[in-house]
Amino acid sequence: MRGAGSVPLIVVLMAGGAASMYVPAAHALVVREHDVARAFFYAGTFLLILIAMVAIATGNRPPPRAARAHLTTLVGAYLVLPPMLALPFLMAVPDTSFTNAWFEMLSSFTTTGATLYDTPGRLPASVHLWRALVGWLGGFFVLTAAMAVLAPLSLGGMEVISGHAPGREQASQITRIADPTERLVRQSLALFPAYAGLTLALWAMLLLAGESGLVGLCHAMGTLSTSGISPIETMTAGGAGFAGELLIFLFLFLAVTRRLMPGTAMVDRDTPIHRDPEVMMAFFFLLGVPVVLFLRHWIGAIETEDTQNISAAARAMWGGLFTTLSFLTTTGYESRDWVASRSWSGLGTPGLILIGLAIVGGGVATTAGGVKLLRVYALYRHAERELERIVHPSSIGGQGVVARRLRREGAYVAWIFFMLFAFSIAVVTAALSLAGLDFERSMVLGIAALTTTGPLADLAVETPIRWAELGPAAKIIAGAAMVVGRMETLAILALLAPASWRR
Repeated sequence: MRGAGSVPLIVVLMAGGAASMYVPAAHALVVREHDVARAFFYAGTFLLILIAMVAIATGNRPPPRAARAHLTTLVGAYLVLPPMLALPFLMAVPDTSFTNAWFEMLSSFTTTGATLYDTPGRLPASVHLWRALVGWLGGFFVLTAAMAVLAPLSLGGMEVISGHAPGREQASQITRIADPTERLVRQSLALFPAYAGLTLALWAMLLLAGESGLVGLCHAMGTLSTSGISPIETMTAGGAGFAGELLIFLFLFLAVTRRLMPGTAMVDRDTPIHRDPEVMMAFFFLLGVPVVLFLRHWIGAIETEDTQNISAAARAMWGGLFTTLSFLTTTGYESRDWVASRSWSGLGTPGLILIGLAIVGGGVATTAGGVKLLRVYALYRHAERELERIVHPSSIGGQGVVARRLRREGAYVAWIFFMLFAFSIAVVTAALSLAGLDFERSMVLGIAALTTTGPLADLAVETPIRWAELGPAAKIIAGAAMVVGRMETLAILALLAPASWRR
């Protein structure tokens, strides 16, 4: 447990957030935006002094009950850090409100990527860097928390294959429950070199592809964190072109399965990657959805007598492939050829497809949101087994103990989570409707918040929905939905369960 002289984990996280404010301060100083540089420097210095005083005052407090301290720390991070991170944003953009600054930082930290400032020139370049940096740090926090906090408690998708009840420590940790700070520090040291190194590698390759420095760095951080944050309005305004999209497409696979991220400690390395359930499900969607979209646009091109345009057809196929993976990983980047495919056929793309991809989500213990591929796979295997029993009632399911547990207990827990997720969509939709939005906008914004896929608001409906048009109440509701979507309902229920408070 935590020894004397140590500080609470939430204070450590606050100190890290305050120290990161010096990065945009240095950038603003280099580009001679001195007012913005002062805002970030003063805010970071003031907060570090305040946090140091809090650390001294709380350093010798006894540790909390370990059974719920882990999840309490995670919830506390999403409640405390965004208002703190909003302070320099508010100072650098004086004509905005604190509610807007808080919403922007919460959206970035939960890797949602929803922004109230759709015009790129509305914010200084250093503030765009700050948004991307907060999203990048939020993605790293999600990774470390998933492996150091949620996985030991059989949460975050691991309950499907762990065989343990969600919210309870695994048997190997009953004798000595590790301190959350110790777990997170150990996992952070293992993950950070790979996470930062991959971000720098993607940034360097985007620069070589012709992207500008700030845009390339923001896109690199937005890809690794799946926040989808960009300092430009669309990717068509970037300079990297097709090469940049291809690089981002390859790095998005890191959000498909945790086994692609170096430093992960809970991956079954003996299983070939081509047999990984999440990888198989991802390729199913990557093959199925773009082909269906291509055929739909091809049929539309027959009516416009443009089927001989091979270049337009290839661009349409690539636009569907890139955008499918982007929304499956809840990143939300749109290919420049996504629009070209509609121009080729004259048909629009159903927004329900993008909504469905975002709901499915990416891999367990990755930065992606949504229901997660592993849970969808468990439900698929259970349905497959039930259909097999209809044909052969006396058959026995094979493929070992793990596969049987996945089809039975795993599918049961996955179905519970899916129902909780659907119930959350209904609640958030109703709440946004009460805040003055019509049903369609309420549903799309609710799904965008719960799946942490902010760009859904722009692409899932015929007329783009602007987050800036939301009133204060709707912004608070959407912000709460982002936290629920990022934390997941099972984790929140495990925190609120009376059993966890008694241990």
